[in-house]
Amino acid sequence: MRILVWHGYLLGGTGSNVYTRALAREWSRSGHEVVVVCQERAPEQYDLGGARVVNVDLPGELLPVFVLDRYAGLEPRLLQDFTDAERAAYVEANAAALRNLLPADLVFANHVLMGGPVGAMTGAPFRVKAHGSELEYSMRGRPELERWGAEALAQADATYVGSAHIREVLEDVVSHVHDVYEVPPGVDVDEFMLEERDEALAALLEEARRDPPNPGNREERLPDDGNAARLAQFLAGDEPTVVYFGKLIEQKGAQVLLEAMRGIDARLVVVGFGPYRATLEAAAPGRTLFTGPLEHRHLVHLLPLAAVTVVPSIFPEAFGMVAAEAAAAGSPPLVARHSGLAEVAAGLEAAYPEKLRHLASFDTGNADDLRAKLREILALSREDHDALRHAGRRTVVERWSWAGVARRLLQPVPHA
Repeated sequence: MRILVWHGYLLGGTGSNVYTRALAREWSRSGHEVVVVCQERAPEQYDLGGARVVNVDLPGELLPVFVLDRYAGLEPRLLQDFTDAERAAYVEANAAALRNLLPADLVFANHVLMGGPVGAMTGAPFRVKAHGSELEYSMRGRPELERWGAEALAQADATYVGSAHIREVLEDVVSHVHDVYEVPPGVDVDEFMLEERDEALAALLEEARRDPPNPGNREERLPDDGNAARLAQFLAGDEPTVVYFGKLIEQKGAQVLLEAMRGIDARLVVVGFGPYRATLEAAAPGRTLFTGPLEHRHLVHLLPLAAVTVVPSIFPEAFGMVAAEAAAAGSPPLVARHSGLAEVAAGLEAAYPEKLRHLASFDTGNADDLRAKLREILALSREDHDALRHAGRRTVVERWSWAGVARRLLQPVPHA
């Protein structure tokens, strides 16, 4: 098949970016011809399995986003703050790029907005993946955007959601949508694997030494300068390690974890970038290390070092990819029990020994409950902790591998 993938952003860092590059890699490895239309200017840093990347010149360099971040050479602006003319110009520029690449057997567009309108403007059959961020951060409560999204999805052959929660959110925001299919995101189970501590630490430090210079940490999308030395010092010894990785915005709930860590006899590594970082650093207890963003090449070695990985989001999540990646690498995830995260927790609980099932989740926003669960996990015997590690890994391989996800997204849909 010839597959055109539209994604309006980069290919690293955040959930939909990782999702896009993983699909491109899996489809390419399966023998399909894949072209990704996006804003990534350095695709060579990622394994795309041979997929080609095409960039789009944006009118006025305006990039519609759901959360404000900095993008080199572009002017990010919240989607809801675009004028009608600016939205139309953006959609046409991206649709024109796709039309220039036709014919294709499949046009696969990310995000209800702007992916739905972009796909519709190509004139070709298309499918849309709803990621949730556009629904919650930009579309909900804005009737004009809700209607626009509904009109675009009405023209799609299929709309994919990553969880039952996002299926409900989609219906709530844009009303009824035909031909909705639930396919959860995936994890590269050949990349995120169990590793022994010494091997994992040595590999992590080696990856950190490969990081580009970042004097004064001026580039927020790059790892902090000097991470190799900082990590080597911070992770020395056998003290248990807790990890958070994700966007540093208030909605992701890292502040709940920082509060819960007070009184916990463990060190905390906080991975990520975002506008909330300075606030979090000011509130962090002792024995906390902020690293800036890390890529998968780092995380696959950091996570096996973590006795537990916390996903404390206080805002609805489409899925719990972070939690699934941690579980695949043998770091038992402890997640806020809501939205798509609750579905990941339920999957883990089904595999955990009965006496340990309560350690998959905590009450959303409740630092006291999180603290209590952290203490329990950190006090587990080696045998019980290994039971969590191996059950979590087994669950991810069975339910959430990227190879299986990629195959399901290519299955024929009844009304296409």
